[in-house]
Amino acid sequence: MIRRVEIPPEVARRFFKDLGAFHAEKDPAKAGAIAARQLQALRQYQGAREKKLRLGDINEMFRQMKNHA
Repeated sequence: MIRRVEIPPEVARRFFKDLGAFHAEKDPAKAGAIAARQLQALRQYQGAREKKLRLGDINEMFRQMKNHA
């Protein structure tokens, strides 16, 4: 069962701002830093028993949401 996570609107806005920045960034290191920032932000809203998010999870999320940027 997937638990629905409620995040504050400002965190969600920052996620979508970073989503656009991630796809616009040509430097892989800078794109990685954007993904790392979101990893730290989203981990705060994970439950203790949930599988920990990894940087690869955020990169994949960003890739899947490319058309939503």
